[in-house]
Amino acid sequence: MTTSRQADARQLVSDRQEISTYLLEVQAAKYRDICSQYKYMRKIRGDGNCFYRALCFGHLESLLQNDRSLQRFKETVIQSGRELLTAGFDESSFKDLLDMFVGVVEQCEADGQGDTLLQLFNEQTTSDSLVQYLRLLTSAYLQNHADFFSHFVEAPSLQVYCTQEVETMAMECDHVDILALSEALGVSIHIASVEGGDGQRLAHHTIPEGAEPSLHLLYKTAHYDILYPHHCH
Repeated sequence: MTTSRQADARQLVSDRQEISTYLLEVQAAKYRDICSQYKYMRKIRGDGNCFYRALCFGHLESLLQNDRSLQRFKETVIQSGRELLTAGFDESSFKDLLDMFVGVVEQCEADGQGDTLLQLFNEQTTSDSLVQYLRLLTSAYLQNHADFFSHFVEAPSLQVYCTQEVETMAMECDHVDILALSEALGVSIHIASVEGGDGQRLAHHTIPEGAEPSLHLLYKTAHYDILYPHHCH
């Protein structure tokens, strides 16, 4: 018989679980801090794409049952193609990915329950196509705003960084990528980090600062999972 933990390991995005079933290896004080603020979590496969997958799933999930917000996000996604064109990407290199992304949002509009969303995100081709598009969008946004972002990138050039670190699948993301993608999609993110903090508590980062986040992520040993606060249904 397959246990839920084994099933989760095969999934790209797991079912929502009580936090107590995970995180047993986290230091006791920080574990208590997590449990005091969050009730559930959803594991994302650790394949180097976890941030992009977590952001995409978590944000779409937060928009379910809100038709107007989903419609606005769909428009944002459609318009994001311009960002790539401005950065010099050939439309043929991203059109299929963008079409698939819009199709996923439309299926969320039609379903509204979240079952379809989880199913789509666990289909490797669909799920990876969304990740690949978000990587290209992040790269385009970084390059289109190079005056700002180039100061934060340790690489021979921003172009090299984008090609090797951002556009390439399975490369872990840096803070600068999170900032760029958050701005590009207008998505606010709250990150609770096990790394850092004062040894007793988590470190908290909201991007952009002062925003009301649409999703909460747990950062632990270069990996992102989705968190659900106690007030979340």
